[in-house]
Amino acid sequence: MKVFVAGATGAVGSHAVLALVDGGHEVTAVARTDEKAATLRGQGATPVRVSIFDPDALTAAFAGVDAVVKLATAIPPLHRFMSTKAWAANDRVRMESSAALVEATGAAGVERFVQESVVMIYRDGGKDWIDEDWPTDGYPMARGNLAAEASAERVSQSGGVGVVLRFGWFCGPGATHSEQFLSFARHHVCVQMGRPDTYVSSIHMADAGAGVAASLHIPAGTYNLVDDEPLTKRAYADALAGAAKTRPWLRYPGRLALAFGDRSTPLTRSVRASNRRFKEATGWTPTYPSAREGWPATAAALPQVTDAEDDFGIGRASAGDRRDPRP
Repeated sequence: MKVFVAGATGAVGSHAVLALVDGGHEVTAVARTDEKAATLRGQGATPVRVSIFDPDALTAAFAGVDAVVKLATAIPPLHRFMSTKAWAANDRVRMESSAALVEATGAAGVERFVQESVVMIYRDGGKDWIDEDWPTDGYPMARGNLAAEASAERVSQSGGVGVVLRFGWFCGPGATHSEQFLSFARHHVCVQMGRPDTYVSSIHMADAGAGVAASLHIPAGTYNLVDDEPLTKRAYADALAGAAKTRPWLRYPGRLALAFGDRSTPLTRSVRASNRRFKEATGWTPTYPSAREGWPATAAALPQVTDAEDDFGIGRASAGDRRDPRP
């Protein structure tokens, strides 16, 4: 298939491009700089300069394309995660660019549109397993995701195939937040958001990329793209500490995170998401069944000190230390 990817050099996108090319697909991807264009060429994709907010330019770029994959985000770094203003750029990417891409998808006659979303928009499920029919929650940070999902649904309503992929917490090379989590753990601080007995659903970046490639052959609808075994926040922190080969002196911020209310909702709620629908539709299965396997693979792929730590003054890696996103 001929596949157009927006967000191809981001956390999920860099892995998705590799999986798509490895699967024999012809990939065209957005690159905003010469450096990113060179990276895409090295992965076997064809870079293109186009604004993801310009429907007319996108329509021209979609000529001959079979599927459009929207993975672009602008999620703020951890030190600004609780700031409402810091999410404005991400909301614009979720809302305006998704709408523009869907408009262009229809105008160009592209049949399939794949939209990235997250399982954290589900209402707190406690210890219950959550499938795609579980109700979502319209808290402030979820509005961008819900708007993007609504754009994808319009593709299906117009006779095309709109697919929404709800990802879990990312771990793996290329995901800045997970690199920061690992950096903290190597300094004896394990991130634990909310109550220790609540659940977190995660996904390794390589498995996420493979899932994007698998989504090119499934019916329209919404799918949870998560690993097999969601962990409690306590077990997740233990897996992180084990991967860092350290004993955690501090589990932070713990229950204190609940005090931030809606600003911390994506990280503090309990989401024990099931991947059954996606596995049955695709035959996909994660290489890393849970964070217990995902975090050691992440630690092995990353240098001891990464650029992601700079946000908190922990250290800096040289450019030569950065590794290929493949595990």
